[in-house]
Amino acid sequence: MKICCLGAGYVGGPTMAMIAYKCPEHTVTVADINQSRIDAWNSDDLPVFEPGLDDVVKAARGRNLFFTSDKVTAIKDADIVFVSVGTPTKTYGMDSGQAADLKFVELCARDIAAYSDRSKIVVEKSTLPVKTAESLKTVLEANSSDHIDFQVLSNPEFLAEGTAVEDLNNPDRVLIGGEESPEGQKAIETLVDVYAGWIDREKIITTNIWSSELSKLVANAFLAQRISSINSISALCEETGADVDEVAFAVGTDSRIGPKFLKASVGFGGSCFQKDLLNLVYLCDHFGLPDVACYWRGVIEINDWQKRRFSKRIINSLFNTVNDKRIAMLGFAFKKDTNDTRESAAIYVGRDLLEEQAKLAIYDPKVSPKQIHLDLQAEEGSSRQDQIDICEDAYAAAEGAHALAIMTEWDAFKSLDYQKIYDKMMKPAFLFDGRNVANHKELREIGFRVYTIGR
Repeated sequence: MKICCLGAGYVGGPTMAMIAYKCPEHTVTVADINQSRIDAWNSDDLPVFEPGLDDVVKAARGRNLFFTSDKVTAIKDADIVFVSVGTPTKTYGMDSGQAADLKFVELCARDIAAYSDRSKIVVEKSTLPVKTAESLKTVLEANSSDHIDFQVLSNPEFLAEGTAVEDLNNPDRVLIGGEESPEGQKAIETLVDVYAGWIDREKIITTNIWSSELSKLVANAFLAQRISSINSISALCEETGADVDEVAFAVGTDSRIGPKFLKASVGFGGSCFQKDLLNLVYLCDHFGLPDVACYWRGVIEINDWQKRRFSKRIINSLFNTVNDKRIAMLGFAFKKDTNDTRESAAIYVGRDLLEEQAKLAIYDPKVSPKQIHLDLQAEEGSSRQDQIDICEDAYAAAEGAHALAIMTEWDAFKSLDYQKIYDKMMKPAFLFDGRNVANHKELREIGFRVYTIGR
């Protein structure tokens, strides 16, 4: 078959690369109107950093994997069209700040209808609100010829950035939802056959389309809720003398709870958790469930509070002022092994410190200076640019710094020569570990004044 994906971002690019790599009998084309992004996918410097992704792309690219800005031909030729475009939280108009902005999804639907001359399977890969498939099918049918049939499936992604290639290669499950009509079931089986090229059929779950759409939101909501829960307990640990890691370990040994997502931190980030929680809150309000909406809104509020609490701790520890003080920030991506900064805690802490007139010295192994400046609202010509120094390594960031804040759990930060870093810093030297990365006993022996969340 010929498979097309509209959208060459963090989901579309890696997912299609893996399908092409594992299923050489299918031709996979990824289309995006952003020419520079397509050029990057066709180069040796991919726009998405994921361990192992380079090898997968290089093995399939030019064989049965293609990246193009020609969406018209890609849609026309395809038997299956994946829609994998952004669905950010609305920043304008009604329901701003909660509802998902579906304008890009609708534009894709109109393009698919306009350029299709035969029936196709359309697959929602973007994270979407419940009942979006209904709207998608309405747009497709209203803008196409009578003889063309579109079957809409929901196939949400469950990728964790930093481990996306392994998640695609050996997933916990693949979820496919479709209509319960004979045509819908046939479409489901067609997509099941694609994934069954390398995934055990027992891991491929099929549901009705509404269950599939909702399951993605609920999965992310449950994971985010665990992080906010342990972060709320981290504050109590600090006040009572308990150690949050010891509490988390004790709680996690309960087989009913388990140990995953119980690591206290400065807060969760990424493109999914916050957006999907806001979407869930919006849906609950929309369907007249204000108490349920309030519950899930609390998960977001705790996360925002944790980030503010970390910023305040830095300011208060540095004698209630960071004005003109150099603060070294290690890590800017929202987690290790990715160059994605969306909703990164480092952005919010960084902005708080800039508002207090601090000077930031930032080092991240994969995030570009351009992206850091953009996220900190310090584009070219901005007065904030003079407050930000993008450094080539952790040691350069520490030079003359009053404090060092570890914002991302990059493995490289565990093996730094902290004695060397301490020697480069102003005294007293403060270290704020937002990800519980370093050996705090060793740091205190060196001479650091250490703050780590939940201890």
